[in-house]
Amino acid sequence: MKRVTTTSHDDLPDDPLRYHGDQAAVDAELDFAVNVQADTPPGWLREVVAEGVDKLGSYPDHQLHREATAAVAAWHGVSPDQVLLLNGAAEGFSLLTKLRPAWPVIIHPGFTEPEACLVEAGIDVDRVILTPPFDLDRAVEVLGFGGVHDEADLVVIGNPTNPTGRLYPVEELSRLAEPWRHLVVDEAFLDVSEGQSMISRVGELPGLIVLRSLTKTWSLAGLRCGYLISDRETVARLAGGRPRWPLGTLQLLAIRAVMEPGGRGETELPGISGRIASDRETMVLALQAAGFTVHPSAAPYLLVQPPGGAQAADRLRLGLAARGITVRRCDTFPGLDSGFWRLAVREPAKVATLLQTIDELKPTHNDQESNP
Repeated sequence: MKRVTTTSHDDLPDDPLRYHGDQAAVDAELDFAVNVQADTPPGWLREVVAEGVDKLGSYPDHQLHREATAAVAAWHGVSPDQVLLLNGAAEGFSLLTKLRPAWPVIIHPGFTEPEACLVEAGIDVDRVILTPPFDLDRAVEVLGFGGVHDEADLVVIGNPTNPTGRLYPVEELSRLAEPWRHLVVDEAFLDVSEGQSMISRVGELPGLIVLRSLTKTWSLAGLRCGYLISDRETVARLAGGRPRWPLGTLQLLAIRAVMEPGGRGETELPGISGRIASDRETMVLALQAAGFTVHPSAAPYLLVQPPGGAQAADRLRLGLAARGITVRRCDTFPGLDSGFWRLAVREPAKVATLLQTIDELKPTHNDQESNP
């Protein structure tokens, strides 16, 4: 098994697997690189967090931890001992090393953090790389029907996948499961996507682990709030050896507030999802009219190919950055190159600014003649 790194141009990060959109978005005036919905959480959630500051003189309360766990369990209709609260969903990937996988496989293009965590722990990682339109047929064939990876004991995939935005049905993902295998499904963006969660198969499919995040939808990136759901035995195994007080008071308060059945999180989520879907539809049309190839997406982001090819896309990306507009490069995702961008779904006015700036950055006819 060997790792293959996709590279393209001079400013490629030293470790592409550890590159994330927030590194591009530092001091950006207009950010399309990070998928967090807003600069700050909604007012009611800010109030919950602010009120918790007065409690920081005490260690995180065990009862609060139980209440936050119970809220997540009730939301998803599972038992509290099937829930593990996380210091951001990304922590869940670092916990996978406790499973001691002998042959882990990451399905790409996908979020690179799970591969980075495994490699950092000295574990060889294999890849299944999908090509547009990113159908799972090849992955199912390779992983489940006598292919070179049929003994894989850990498989990781996103749903919807980051950065492709491809959403897979539960029945299709379930074909990746095997009795000897842990199947890890990263559902960090599923709360605002119209798809069924694999949580419905926890307990039915052995070794299934589902990861969720509150970071993006509720603008809690700086607070690191996430959780995973699996069978009781797997949860206990992943929880073993974690530090005392793995989450702080403010994190627990935020998780409980968002996930409380009948609370503001439950009542406001449909409106957020609807707004994202509407903005995405409008954004797709605008990008296509500007000559972009836009891959179908059910996520709060779009995988796109700017017109002109990889070199032109790279020049545009750097030119946009110089003007304070950031897009997410995709040559750090295995299987993609610099001809792809991931764009967070934004309101029409911001998309118009992006496209206007791109138009201003296009070389003139005279420039093309002087630089054949």
